[in-house]
Amino acid sequence: MFGVTILGNNSALPAYDRHPTAQVITLNDRLFLFDCGEGTQMQMNRYKIRRSRIQHIFISHLHGDHYFGLVGLLTTMSMSDRKVPLHIYAPKDLELIIKLQVMASDSRLPFDLFFHPIQEAGLLVDDPNFSVSCFKVYHRIDAWGFILKEKRKPRKIDAEKVKEYPFIPLSFYERLQNGEDYIAPDGTVVKNEAVTYANVPSRSYAYCADTIFEPSIAEQIKGVTMVYHEATYLKDLEERAASRHHCTTVQAATIARLACAQKLLIGHFSSQYDNDKLYLFEEEAREVFPNVQLALEGVTYEV
Repeated sequence: MFGVTILGNNSALPAYDRHPTAQVITLNDRLFLFDCGEGTQMQMNRYKIRRSRIQHIFISHLHGDHYFGLVGLLTTMSMSDRKVPLHIYAPKDLELIIKLQVMASDSRLPFDLFFHPIQEAGLLVDDPNFSVSCFKVYHRIDAWGFILKEKRKPRKIDAEKVKEYPFIPLSFYERLQNGEDYIAPDGTVVKNEAVTYANVPSRSYAYCADTIFEPSIAEQIKGVTMVYHEATYLKDLEERAASRHHCTTVQAATIARLACAQKLLIGHFSSQYDNDKLYLFEEEAREVFPNVQLALEGVTYEV
């Protein structure tokens, strides 16, 4: 399972029962939180997200609609007697904000909290099963996008065919999955393709929160399976979008097209549009990139 659950899809001003930005990404048995706007933990309760399973939180930038829900979530985790360590990746000033709020309330976190300041583009997490990297986006303040990639072996063991070669030790199976041939002590060679088949390609998810239209972003996310890109305004408000360091529907779709992505999610809708107008966002984006969906709250999208 590799899916994205939308907890908040609105821009800074909450409206029409839409909430500030937050997404939970599920990759097999792991949960990741991308941004944590106000009300995130309430949305988790509503959509039955198990916050105890979240071990990595990524904050794109320090505008309140992207992190004001974080300390509340940490407090709830504390009151739930969480013991599992938590890692937060964010612009460096957030560490002081967290410390001040915890100190001012005379609180104590019963779990280890590891803060990782984001200061340059590159790899943030490298796990045997996944990786997370960051790249620069272009907003009014320091801001970052994220790419979550699953890791898969290039080959899979064919359970039936491998039975024909009982002399291949189980300890060699991982090397078979990596594409190696097996050479027995007597010199017998078992070709890799005789006992394996190609695995499905690894998938990836790129998260582009608040940013002005910048084509170079497409190069940073080239070839991703799915990209989320903010689309705060419809295309007729391109000048307003630029003045506020945001994007339009068509600009978000252009990034997805330039990146050769397979799928596009758009969100961060301006509060000037009620829910009856949201279909226009999808229609406009499809003029440029056909495989687009609205990031609707409570919906999980398969990567």
